[in-house]
Amino acid sequence: MAPRATKRKATDGDGDQPKPQVQETLKRVTRSMAKQPHPESLPTKEKPKAKAKRQKKSADEDGAKAEAAPEELAVADGGSHNKTVVVEHCKQCNSFKTRAFQVRDGLEKGVPWVKVLLNPEKPRRGCFEIREEGGETFISLLDMKRPFKLMKELDMEKVISDIIEKIK
Repeated sequence: MAPRATKRKATDGDGDQPKPQVQETLKRVTRSMAKQPHPESLPTKEKPKAKAKRQKKSADEDGAKAEAAPEELAVADGGSHNKTVVVEHCKQCNSFKTRAFQVRDGLEKGVPWVKVLLNPEKPRRGCFEIREEGGETFISLLDMKRPFKLMKELDMEKVISDIIEKIK
């Protein structure tokens, strides 16, 4: 037969008195609590609200300046020569963008009082169009497919000089 295991009571050796339990007064500290300083030790500071107000005011002033700028240009130009040319170019290929920039730079050099807008609205796909705002269309190439042969065959210097003559 196998020997039996007997259970013994845990004592300090002083007899039958159980070991007294000691309650610890330490609080549990987690990792996140250990990283942050205690809220009691932090100085109480209020965030200054004046900075936010100043930023809003400056944004409002910038908006007022931006709105006043076109009016000043209209008065300086005399109002009679104010023409706006719109260049609508597709964003599908970089060749549209380079030609649009050529037209803008050429018109601004040739006719200093003309205003050139590039894509004021969402452009149509495969479109390269140069038109006067609310008026005549100088060039209109629509629904072009790759490799955009019609647009790439254009002599941009000739196109720009023709537009300048029509505007004047």
